[in-house]
Amino acid sequence: MYRLARSGGSQELLRWVSGRAEGWAGLLDGDGTVLHGVTRTPDRTGVEAAALATEGVRELASLGAHSFSFDRGPHTALLFPLDGPPNVSPPVLAVVAPRPLPDGLVTLLSDVALPLAMCWAAETVERKRRRVDLAESRNREAVLHLLMTGQLSIAHQVAGALKPTLPDPVRVCVVECPGGRRDEVARICAELSGGRSWIVRCPVYTRHLILVVPAGPDAAEQQLGLRVADVVDECVVGASEDVPLSDTATGYRQAFHALAVARGLPTRHARFGSAQEAALVVGAAGAQWADALLNPLLTHLPRRSHDPGSQELAATLSSWLAFSSLATQHLKIHRNTLAARLRLIGKLLGVDLNRVADQAALDLALRIRATPTLPRTVSPAGAKPAPPHRLDDILRGPAVQEWAAHQLHPLTASRSSRATADPRTTLRTWLECEAQLGPTAAALGISVPGARKRLARLESILQRALLQTPSARHDLWLAFRALDVAGADAAR
Repeated sequence: MYRLARSGGSQELLRWVSGRAEGWAGLLDGDGTVLHGVTRTPDRTGVEAAALATEGVRELASLGAHSFSFDRGPHTALLFPLDGPPNVSPPVLAVVAPRPLPDGLVTLLSDVALPLAMCWAAETVERKRRRVDLAESRNREAVLHLLMTGQLSIAHQVAGALKPTLPDPVRVCVVECPGGRRDEVARICAELSGGRSWIVRCPVYTRHLILVVPAGPDAAEQQLGLRVADVVDECVVGASEDVPLSDTATGYRQAFHALAVARGLPTRHARFGSAQEAALVVGAAGAQWADALLNPLLTHLPRRSHDPGSQELAATLSSWLAFSSLATQHLKIHRNTLAARLRLIGKLLGVDLNRVADQAALDLALRIRATPTLPRTVSPAGAKPAPPHRLDDILRGPAVQEWAAHQLHPLTASRSSRATADPRTTLRTWLECEAQLGPTAAALGISVPGARKRLARLESILQRALLQTPSARHDLWLAFRALDVAGADAAR
């Protein structure tokens, strides 16, 4: 009995009691609701026995008795209230068994009441602890979501009840944990950081932890990701550059790309290489283009009160561009809801969201909108408004051309290697095939596993994630398009 209490808890104890009674055993609360019920007799479902136990609990409460038994048909119901802590209503142990009752059953039930009460009390505490942990985890996830969408003031308000305070500037780390060990790794990260880092369980990838680490002169904090990789076997860590708290979304993308590189390194840790964001090099013309492109979405008014508004649609689009179908987990919505919102977004903006070209344009526009420091050119009063900019016009800018060359430079440098496949051809074909492995493999004349291996090698060359979202496919499409536009202009 005590061995079962230590190893299996109340569920195993009830199963054992059910076998000894050759009937049904369960725990019920004060109003007769079955908390746990077990039957080991193959010819009964236990439904009738549970109903009989519920009737007995209500009768017990009306009598105010310390125990109760009654016969109904061929069965006898035995009820024993368990002991519990003060001011807490303990459950009632109920056993429904056929007559005649096994010898010593009543004595057995009085003996099992104590270990069963201890198991119930311990399990109640554990359930409460898990609820508290879940609530804190959801709150931290909510704060991270607010940071990702640039809502800093609300994020600070929500984070005020939690510890620690939000740092600024920050370094973002993405920790890929061994299977089933995310909670353990989260505790290790908290110990290594001395409680100074924000630790969030990723809502999209079940093996990922997201660390928002204070950026500063403290070497221990700066090396947190490397220390985690050293302490926990099979842990892989990607770290971003130091970014302002308002650029947490950028830091997350950088850390995710660094994670793709870290998987191939013996240290299992990598830091994002310096690369300027496309949104920072487009200038005022780019800001105006983004405003014009997104205007139908940002000014959308829902026809019904329960339909999504412009802010909700923009958040949905941003999440889908980052996580594709996994946006359902990020936004906590059903896949049909996501599909309906995407259809509405595509209709409002007049784009085909299945095309990488349109995805890249929208991704760039959203990132520009999230960069409030970009200048906006205001036309003088009475002046004729300037014609709207096109994406190709934005990509012709000298700063964007320099950015594009920097993005694709690793592919040129890798041509000197012994690899027979041209990395530019592989990457361009993949993008032209809408980042789909099957059509890419067919276009290259290789197998799907072969195409996946080539793209995995390109991840190491580019130091960017390609096969998993958030993917660098949007930036790479923009880089290729910028160089194509410049080449076409030069050929005229």
